[in-house]
Amino acid sequence: MPMRRVDTDVSRFRRIVRGQIRKNLRKYVSQGELKTLQGGRVVAVPLPEINLPKFTFGDRGGSGVGQGEGEEGEGVGSEPGEDPGDHELEAEVTLDELAAILGEELELPHIEPRGRQNVVTDVRRYRDIRRVGPHSLRHFKRTFRNALKRQIATGTYDPAAPRIIPQRDDERFRSFDVSPVPESSAAILYMMDVSGSMGTEQKEVVRNAAFWLDTWIKSQYRNVATRYVVHDAAAREVDRHNFFHLKESGGTKISSAYRLVDQIIDADYPPDQWNVYCFQFSDGDNWSGGDTTECLRLLDESLLPKSNQFAYGQVKSAYGSGQFKHDLDQRFGDDERLVTCDIPDRDGILDCLREFLRRGR
Repeated sequence: MPMRRVDTDVSRFRRIVRGQIRKNLRKYVSQGELKTLQGGRVVAVPLPEINLPKFTFGDRGGSGVGQGEGEEGEGVGSEPGEDPGDHELEAEVTLDELAAILGEELELPHIEPRGRQNVVTDVRRYRDIRRVGPHSLRHFKRTFRNALKRQIATGTYDPAAPRIIPQRDDERFRSFDVSPVPESSAAILYMMDVSGSMGTEQKEVVRNAAFWLDTWIKSQYRNVATRYVVHDAAAREVDRHNFFHLKESGGTKISSAYRLVDQIIDADYPPDQWNVYCFQFSDGDNWSGGDTTECLRLLDESLLPKSNQFAYGQVKSAYGSGQFKHDLDQRFGDDERLVTCDIPDRDGILDCLREFLRRGR
């Protein structure tokens, strides 16, 4: 069926939208989570650079609506303003489209799942043949062959003037059978330091990064579970809202978060069935060198073997020393399962996402 003009226009508009999103991706990543619609499946992206079309009416010879007293350009009783208007257009794109744009811009490889697939979906495959069915699924070769065999057997086939006319009993139709197909699943476990040195701005950086990490990973897997762990001197699991809104206080003991995440993985996400991703965010301060040694042990013996990837993002704060990232790099610098990055401010989020996701693990 030929493409209608409106379909061509829509396709062209969507190409423009994609181009604008790619052009302004760093701004979208740094400014915060985008507004979600339709149960979180669609996001509204502000596009101030696209001008809305407008109608221009011609001169109707002094007749028609609005042709009363007054001169052209004369005011209608309101005072003129000094500031330009805000004509911002919101374009709706799906999260999958947004993930594709992120992948194109950052040149991200598709993730290769490693765990055994544990979610089963029924898939229809047309590999069976039946005597009944809709004509749209009629199997031409089998129908033709049955008609030919019948005409030869009954003596009605004339080689000098071959003409094959299928009858109802000759017809065969494609039919589907239902097969269980496993699909890969992923578990995302976020850890964040909520000690006194992690303020509102640092949490906003983590929230923005988490939104885009979720968007990319969910585009790679059909089933994704997300869990949130916060810690100061002790760790606890919370929901998404509390993860980003808990008030900061207390000291920092990172090993408490590592132990809790290790327990969650063992209880709910065995690595032979799940692809596990751990994302940790902190300002780099830890309680003591002894606790850092314990963290390195937990990573080496437990968390890294169970994870597709363990990522540590160090958010700059006025009080953080940044020592923890140095210790991780020194101990695991050549281990592809662990990746670290510095996030100096919101503008550094996009570069950190590239570092976290570029290995396709």
